[in-house]
Amino acid sequence: MNKSELITSVSEKSGVNKKDSTAVLEALIESITEALKAKDKVALVGFGTFEIQEREARVGRNPKTGEEIKIPASISPKFKPGKPFKDAVASV
Repeated sequence: MNKSELITSVSEKSGVNKKDSTAVLEALIESITEALKAKDKVALVGFGTFEIQEREARVGRNPKTGEEIKIPASISPKFKPGKPFKDAVASV
């Protein structure tokens, strides 16, 4: 499912027109992004939690040559699904 298909689905299930559904989805994505930029956690009970994962710099190996390489520190978004969401998907 891509973004436009998601908007159509939300529109049909909620009875709201596509223009409003698009605005709500865009606002949701923007709000989650802003919260994560501020290093806040976004918890949607029953669905899951969005948070930032900070990784320290480390030394790795090139699997082809065995040569050591430096992997810089990084920050990436992480999603942890909630139990009801996991159970719903697992029952498929």
